[in-house]
Amino acid sequence: MTDIVLKDIDELLLERIKRMADRRGWTLSHALQHLLEQGLYAVEGDGKLGFDTSEADVLLSAIAALESVPDGVFSLIGQVPDAAPRQD
Repeated sequence: MTDIVLKDIDELLLERIKRMADRRGWTLSHALQHLLEQGLYAVEGDGKLGFDTSEADVLLSAIAALESVPDGVFSLIGQVPDAAPRQD
């Protein structure tokens, strides 16, 4: 594998890369390789991210379904309904 040397890299950028590597438990070399690969993928695609037609249709359907949920329903998730009073 070819060695890559970065000259005159901004200190702030270098610190950000080091923090990212530390959070993931990576070496600085591995982090730089990962970031370079991901950046290349983004640029090769002109940086434009989007959905194909079928994905867009599914997303629109999901959004429409969520919009039809009555207000106050999501706030009930995880709550235990009030128990009926005991009749002893």
